[in-house]
Amino acid sequence: MMEILKGEQVPIYTWAPIHSIESEAIDQLKSVAALPWVYDHVAVMPDVHAGKGATIGTVIASLNSLMPSAVGVDIACGMNAYKVSINVDSLKDLHAVREAIEAKVPVGFKSHETPVKKISKEDFFFLPKDLQDKHDTAERQIGTLGGGNHFIEISVDENNDVWVMLHSGSRNIGKTIADYHINIAKSLPENAHYGDLARLIVGTDEFENYWHDLQWAQRYATLNREWIARLVFDALDECIGGSIGYNYHTSCHHNFVERTNNGVFITRKGAIAAYDNERGIIPGSMGTASFITIGHSNENAWFSASHGAGRKMSRGQAKRTFTEEDAEKQLRGIESKKDKTVLDELPGAYKDINDVMEQQAELVSPIFTLHQLISIKG
Repeated sequence: MMEILKGEQVPIYTWAPIHSIESEAIDQLKSVAALPWVYDHVAVMPDVHAGKGATIGTVIASLNSLMPSAVGVDIACGMNAYKVSINVDSLKDLHAVREAIEAKVPVGFKSHETPVKKISKEDFFFLPKDLQDKHDTAERQIGTLGGGNHFIEISVDENNDVWVMLHSGSRNIGKTIADYHINIAKSLPENAHYGDLARLIVGTDEFENYWHDLQWAQRYATLNREWIARLVFDALDECIGGSIGYNYHTSCHHNFVERTNNGVFITRKGAIAAYDNERGIIPGSMGTASFITIGHSNENAWFSASHGAGRKMSRGQAKRTFTEEDAEKQLRGIESKKDKTVLDELPGAYKDINDVMEQQAELVSPIFTLHQLISIKG
């Protein structure tokens, strides 16, 4: 159910109970709602938590302008999900499947030694000259997972059908593009008092350059996820001794911008589009349910929904709180690492995904419920 928080320029509509939102996030939301170029209202998803620049789980409509920090540094981070043409009984050795996937998809800071997909230098050279030396790294990072909360999961739904689900983005080149334009925005005299909320205005060279590079990064992120999926399918083929396909596929961005026809830009930072009948993916956390959803086109939410459960602990707090014994308990029955590398991603570090789904029932409805068999974290 939506609640309303008063803002200086526009109201804040939130599907997270106001009492549950951390004070740092409230301060960030009010800072955004005080900006003169923010349009009509700010929408807050139930997975909201404090972030860099703007709160994660926020949808911001802005008039004839964009804030690069509000889009964030993980441009076009998002998800793909595939219902594959095998039954759960086909997966005999989950540990072997996990190892096969990990052998094909580099995680963390790792890259492919030989690119799985070429990026033409002609295409790359449309990016700022300051980024030209990133070509080889960007090329080798196509089909790589990255770190943080990026993941690959093999899951099963209520019909015992197997799903491949993955979460990744535009890798280091996306962060480099974001940092480049954030610094430009902050350097403009008209943004002297706005800090992380510095904007770029439609019609200026700075805006047009950012808009071009933003679209480039979104295409790169899409390509990256498609190649991760190909590599996962190759691993599954090897493990089951056959060739699998899929009979259902959906994908969605998390950190991206939609340009409307009336000069309004909708920035989703940690949120998915949820137009009427649009399919979405909302993961819980390691060891909890995830959902394939259908949207309800709620205008108060700027046609959006949450991108996940949302953190209730910072990464540092989770690492200080949990032990490897907690990992064993919280991930019981799931084929995954259960060591110190996953402590900041344990279910206990996240909000209850069932509460989040209940809070946004007027934004999306689940059509499939997935539970992990295998979880690979970046």
